[in-house]
Amino acid sequence: MNTISLNDVDTARASGRPVLLTGGAVVTMDPDIHDLEVGDVLILGSRLLAIGADLLSDPEHATLAASALRVDTRGCIVSPGFVDSHRHAWEAQLRRSIPDVTDLGEYVMSTLAGIAPSYTPHDMYVGTRLAALTALDSGITTMLDFSHNSRTAAHSDAAVEALVETGIRGVHASMGPHFGEWDHQWPADLARLMSRSPGGDASLVTFRLAALSTSEIAGPAIAYGPELAAVARDLGVWTSIDAVFGQPSSQAILRWAEQGILDPTLTLIHSTGLTTDAWSAMAAAGVTVSLAPTSDAQIGLESGIPAVDEALAVGIRPGLSIDVEVALASDMFTQMRALHAIQRMRATNAVYRGVDAAPRISTRDVLDFATLQGAKANALGDVTGSLTPGKQADLLIVRADDVNNMPLNDAVGTLVLGADARNIDTVLVAGTPRKWGGQLVGEDLEALRDDVIRSRDDIERRVAQR
Repeated sequence: MNTISLNDVDTARASGRPVLLTGGAVVTMDPDIHDLEVGDVLILGSRLLAIGADLLSDPEHATLAASALRVDTRGCIVSPGFVDSHRHAWEAQLRRSIPDVTDLGEYVMSTLAGIAPSYTPHDMYVGTRLAALTALDSGITTMLDFSHNSRTAAHSDAAVEALVETGIRGVHASMGPHFGEWDHQWPADLARLMSRSPGGDASLVTFRLAALSTSEIAGPAIAYGPELAAVARDLGVWTSIDAVFGQPSSQAILRWAEQGILDPTLTLIHSTGLTTDAWSAMAAAGVTVSLAPTSDAQIGLESGIPAVDEALAVGIRPGLSIDVEVALASDMFTQMRALHAIQRMRATNAVYRGVDAAPRISTRDVLDFATLQGAKANALGDVTGSLTPGKQADLLIVRADDVNNMPLNDAVGTLVLGADARNIDTVLVAGTPRKWGGQLVGEDLEALRDDVIRSRDDIERRVAQR
């Protein structure tokens, strides 16, 4: 890239001057807009204005492109930002605290029952802020925070404040805690949270309800059913449903269909080990699905196999998610590679054994899951997830001439199989730089480190004293 400074970009944006990213490979992830080996992306304010091979020669955009601040992206790939459709962000201080967790039960008892009740609102703020900044650093421009430790209104306020301060496009999905004392302000408090948001383009944070699929883990209060469906309907929000596993969840899905509360406003998370009847009902209802590839495989959720083949078989293209950083990686590159390898391994093994196999997915498939399909699962498909004129300028500039990526032969393959966070030069959210020159913008990482360690140590002390 050239030597355009962050101050140059800020000055241009403040004066209403467009910004032209020019000379790099462009991966749009818009099925109607071809990728470009060399191309231009024109940004005006928070929005994408145009994508083309040479916008300076395009009669419709030439004048505006000529007036733009030109950012040389030769040797780079310009792509949509990644979209995380499910992460429990408040847990970030506990990263890799149980790296070899044996099963879901160990996670539930150690983290949700053992540690979560000791979190203060400030701990919620620190953990959520750390998760959001890590997401931005690794190219995730949108993160759904499944905030299932909402013990008080103050806990929720702190989580939302952290999303707002980092500048990520955040979705705060609110749920009451599994165990321990809490104010039982949820789900009613979600209306208050929403009322404090400016809404529209003035706010990068949106809201939704969060719930579990069944009452097995934590009782009926936080399990999806007619009462929570009515809350979501009255608020006009979508619902993310976690722990969608096996026969109990399959039965719940069929029950929701009978009750008329299985509909396109639901995102079902994991969806591992479901019956074919449940998948048929999900497809008929138009739900979205969020897969957590490393979570299913590493923690061993139900079958342990990410349900990508089952989703695709009924016409559902899933989004991807990180899930719990207490045991898993924090970035979308890992999710894409894990899913790509697991699905293709299964397909190859099936052929080897002489049984029917699902078609092998491609690198473009998993990049689609990590961008556009994740945006759709977050109810933001018309806002982000692809480089489409009119959408928000949520995008990445990834160095393709770094030692681990050179030479650039296939842009999609490089993004999925070659790149990692170190190669991300620039992250824009709504046109605003959140990472520039390989560094997070406006963040004191030493102060962040101190806050994170202090919060972790305080949590551990309180847990020991319980």
